[in-house]
Amino acid sequence: MLLAQQGDRAAFGLLYRDFARVVHGILLGRCGPGDADDLTQDVFMQAFERLPELRDPAAFPSWLCATARHAGIDWLRKKQRRPVATELIEVEGRERAPGETFAQRDAAARVLDCVRQLPDTYRETLVLRLVEGFTGAEIAARTGLTHGSVRVNLTRGMALLRPLLQEAGLP
Repeated sequence: MLLAQQGDRAAFGLLYRDFARVVHGILLGRCGPGDADDLTQDVFMQAFERLPELRDPAAFPSWLCATARHAGIDWLRKKQRRPVATELIEVEGRERAPGETFAQRDAAARVLDCVRQLPDTYRETLVLRLVEGFTGAEIAARTGLTHGSVRVNLTRGMALLRPLLQEAGLP
């Protein structure tokens, strides 16, 4: 961390490797996949520039997550000022996984729409678990939350998500 704060790009690359999926997951809870990819890069560029200002290196995970949340909020504000595009177009804009059908992509977009209706805390932990594939312990380590908080957020988030999925006609 100290080397990264001093401008060492290789050390910062390690931080990117460890935290890019977390930042992506936070952003994916607010915007489409293509925008989340772009914003992830923007967050890390901003973090690289502002990292020397960070007083406590141990605060890096929560500081980076806060930076990602703010970037997502700013993106939403800008989006509200632009004409609305359909979410399906955003999903179609991402690269298709091998063997993935249009129906699967549509279902994934509808599930993500349901997840986005949840409060921020639950949305973030669910996206990090279900989309980015982190374990509860990994989410805690990378976000600064306690393991107990992550467990509670996942449990409560899933309880809130189930009826939304049923309303949307999803399993």
